[in-house]
Amino acid sequence: MPLKTNEVAKFKKRLEELRAQLTRLLKGSTAEVKSSDDSGGYSQHQADQGTDDFDRTIILEVSSREYEILRQINRALEKIEEETYGICDVSGEEIPLARLEAVPYANMTVKAQEKIEKGLI
Repeated sequence: MPLKTNEVAKFKKRLEELRAQLTRLLKGSTAEVKSSDDSGGYSQHQADQGTDDFDRTIILEVSSREYEILRQINRALEKIEEETYGICDVSGEEIPLARLEAVPYANMTVKAQEKIEKGLI
């Protein structure tokens, strides 16, 4: 059963809030990486430099995952504008409401996502 207008509006609001949170978080992470790059070469000990490099790597990995989620959020918002929100990008089937409530930026059914992760699609 297709989503009701009020359900779509609720998801849109939630997605916009998530996007705003992630954008703020990513700006902070980017600033932190840039500031640690500026101080490069000033560590007093090699172990300190190694720790700094490790911290920077972790921040970049986390940021990479967050950028992927941000991309999915933007896609979900596009789907709302296209009036295809709640429809799987791969199979064309409806995404269950429980999945959308858990992951509002889900663009695929669990079955389709599993196939992609296994390399079957």
